[in-house]
Amino acid sequence: MTTPDETSESTPETADTTPTSDKRELRFDTSWSYAPAPESTDHIRLESTYGLFIDGEMVEPASGERFSTINPARDEKLADVSMAGAADVDRAVQAARQALEGPWGQMSDAERGKILFRVARMIQERARELAIIESLDGGKPIRESRDIDIPLVAAHFFYYAGWADKLEFAFPGRHARPLGVAGQIIPWNFPLLMAAWKLAPALATGNTVVLKPAETTPLTALKLAEILQDAGVPPGVVNIVTGAGETGAELVQHPLVDKVAFTGSTEVGKIIQRALAGTSKRFTLELGGKAANIVFEDAAIDQAVEGIVNGIFFNQGHVCCAGSRLFVQESVADLLVAKLKDRMATLIVGDPLDKNTDIGAINSSDQLEKIESYLEIGKSEGVEVYQPSCSVPDSGFWCRPTLFLGCAQSHRVVQEEIFGPVLAVQTFRTVDEAIKKANNTPYGLSGGVWTDKGAKAFRISDKLRAGVVWANTYNKFDPSSPFGGYKESGVGREGGLHGLSPYLELSA
Repeated sequence: MTTPDETSESTPETADTTPTSDKRELRFDTSWSYAPAPESTDHIRLESTYGLFIDGEMVEPASGERFSTINPARDEKLADVSMAGAADVDRAVQAARQALEGPWGQMSDAERGKILFRVARMIQERARELAIIESLDGGKPIRESRDIDIPLVAAHFFYYAGWADKLEFAFPGRHARPLGVAGQIIPWNFPLLMAAWKLAPALATGNTVVLKPAETTPLTALKLAEILQDAGVPPGVVNIVTGAGETGAELVQHPLVDKVAFTGSTEVGKIIQRALAGTSKRFTLELGGKAANIVFEDAAIDQAVEGIVNGIFFNQGHVCCAGSRLFVQESVADLLVAKLKDRMATLIVGDPLDKNTDIGAINSSDQLEKIESYLEIGKSEGVEVYQPSCSVPDSGFWCRPTLFLGCAQSHRVVQEEIFGPVLAVQTFRTVDEAIKKANNTPYGLSGGVWTDKGAKAFRISDKLRAGVVWANTYNKFDPSSPFGGYKESGVGREGGLHGLSPYLELSA
């Protein structure tokens, strides 16, 4: 890669039409390319057909109905998966209730902790296999699955395994007992990590679980079932029912479910909240987001550019906390946007199993259609739509990294969650203006601040109505740190000590 050169000329791919007295364009020589470095799939094992994991074994769905899960990078079928109906959900919940009253409920806290430690170690042992299946089924780059997702999955089981026999210290002076049967519904963007976020604290606190993975990414959850069996988790403690929205609705409404944990869209979260109103069921909801990434003129610009790319493009924007709104102080806006365009030109969109890939496949044709509809909405609203001229594969579901430039607060592409590699850019002049613009959204899940002034970072973080705020970094997670949002981004917290209490009945 050559050193970026300043130039007064612009090419069609990098033209910036924003009026300025100091136009700056940076360009890299992108004529080079990496040799393919695909991850081998020879060692993984996928069944052609999967049943439902109920009461410790794979069983056939009552209706016999199945659906296909595909590789979004090739639009090819990976396996046929069972469609759970009302009878299957009831069978799973009954199995969870029996396990709660049987061996799991009678087991000591220390013994439950040992089992969770075994689960964590087995996840580490099978990390390579799990990472490849995650990328095959979900479309995310293998670097993300291998280096972020799967290590965090194991870390969450390790973390909560340590709490299993220490609840008296977590909640001193109070008696803690499990709520009962937890119904858990997870999304397609981080399939196995979201399962770990929910399963680990629920099991550490002595609950039993019925888990429903997303219909487009069920395979790693079904692989996790094998690990749970091998680790000695008693039958019925964890049950996995695959299916679509109707399956999730049956789980939410089942009378023997004591707790509902859902991660997904705000629209579905509202439906669940209405369904549970007036019942005694507990619930936590981790919903949508439209995070603001705020860059001040005193920030380290190159570092901020990498943080921006990491926050929205490396994960295809498939993170509810993705930094999908960028606010840049006017004095450095032209320079930052030029550097950002230049960095985008080097991003590789392609095979998720290639270790060189930066941006993988969009999870499904429906999601790609939604993203493309917002590209058209942006154009109709009068914003400038910028995409680098990178190549994309001929088959599968792909979207180039995209900038919306010249955005206003009223634009739909600024206010609505898109869930794709799309970034809306705005400018600001003062700290107060940045805070007001950042908070002017129905969501409040996360945000980022870039500045070399510690006092300014703390001031902004305190005033942003977001559950998680990163300073001079983005998308960093740890199992000991709580995660959750304000406003329409959800109810409750997951992770850390905060993640235990939603699964406990606490009394004096």
